[in-house]
Amino acid sequence: MKIVLDTKSLLIGLSVATLAFFTISGKSPSEPDNGKFRTEVFNDTVVILNTQNGDYIIAPGIRDVGKTQWIKGEFYSTFKTAKDNKRE
Repeated sequence: MKIVLDTKSLLIGLSVATLAFFTISGKSPSEPDNGKFRTEVFNDTVVILNTQNGDYIIAPGIRDVGKTQWIKGEFYSTFKTAKDNKRE
């Protein structure tokens, strides 16, 4: 049994395979981006920042599990009310 492929059939097959590959591997814009939250740990303090809207939570003084009190806020409102601590 001999299999013969002509050029036209080969090009159509490669085109369909390429189109299928790009369709399946494409990311839809409705999917959330990875990296929405950024976490920083300093000594015994944890800060988690939502990089999309500026919300944050802070856990100061984590020493005992279960006894942490989280402080939440919004970056832009905190930034507006904060005083500049530059030395003049």
